[in-house]
Amino acid sequence: MRIVFFGSPAFAAFSLCKLIEKGKNVVAVITTPDKPAGRSMHIHQSEVKKTALKLGLKVLQPEKLKSEKFVTQMRQLDADLGIVIAFRMLPEIIWSMPRLGTFNLHASLLPNYRGAAPINHAIIQGEIKTGITTFFLRHEIDTGDIVLQQSVDIDAEDNAGSLHDKLMKAGADLVLQTVNMIETGETAGRPQEITGYEKPAPKIFREFCRLSEQETVLKNHNKVRGLSPYPAAWIETPDGPVKVFKTRPFENTSILTGDSITIQKEHLLFRCKDGLLELQSIQPAGKASMTARDFINGKKNK
Repeated sequence: MRIVFFGSPAFAAFSLCKLIEKGKNVVAVITTPDKPAGRSMHIHQSEVKKTALKLGLKVLQPEKLKSEKFVTQMRQLDADLGIVIAFRMLPEIIWSMPRLGTFNLHASLLPNYRGAAPINHAIIQGEIKTGITTFFLRHEIDTGDIVLQQSVDIDAEDNAGSLHDKLMKAGADLVLQTVNMIETGETAGRPQEITGYEKPAPKIFREFCRLSEQETVLKNHNKVRGLSPYPAAWIETPDGPVKVFKTRPFENTSILTGDSITIQKEHLLFRCKDGLLELQSIQPAGKASMTARDFINGKKNK
């Protein structure tokens, strides 16, 4: 079976490695064009491209997915199956081209958390369980027929980074299982069951990441977990915005403070509407990330 693989970040590269390791015939890898990045503006290659080159695979990097050149290249590949993981939205002329269709790996238990940021939003909403889904592409995003799903626990100490890695590993196994089922004709997919109570996972913008004194300790704590390490929650201080990577609810409720941020001995505290949240790992504007203790010591030494 001839497979065309679409993807860009490490989340997708892990599945690509699994497919090649298990002997699947990936005839081409489609990824984003190289772009300058960082202060030095060095040319950046996607993780999928780096992986594909190491594996000796054919790489295509179209600027426009509807261009005549790319459509022709896709036809010449004569693909039986397309696989999409963390890539741009594909036009129908591309995803409908493989003989057996094109499926996507999504980092949630669809139809919950459709959208661009399912890992972040699952933690922000305080879920204790999420998962991964493979489904066939159709016109509306994240709505196609489901092939396979697998649940994954969210531990109390998980943040977006650790949950990403859990789902990445489980996802690679699910992608392989999905390919095997399609290869042997065992599945046609099943429609998603819509109840009307599904939770969305929209793209995250900076203002959404700001912690609020009007929210509870638990909601602010889960927001920090769900946004760590990237794009990171933040608070406003007299010295400018401060990113927050790790917190914990502060047990000593006898401490009263009228300030939104206060230092109590070795504790850096943020006031919420029902208590205090201890900030443990932060990054002041223009500085490297640091522990709260280092931040407090720096204040004392000034």
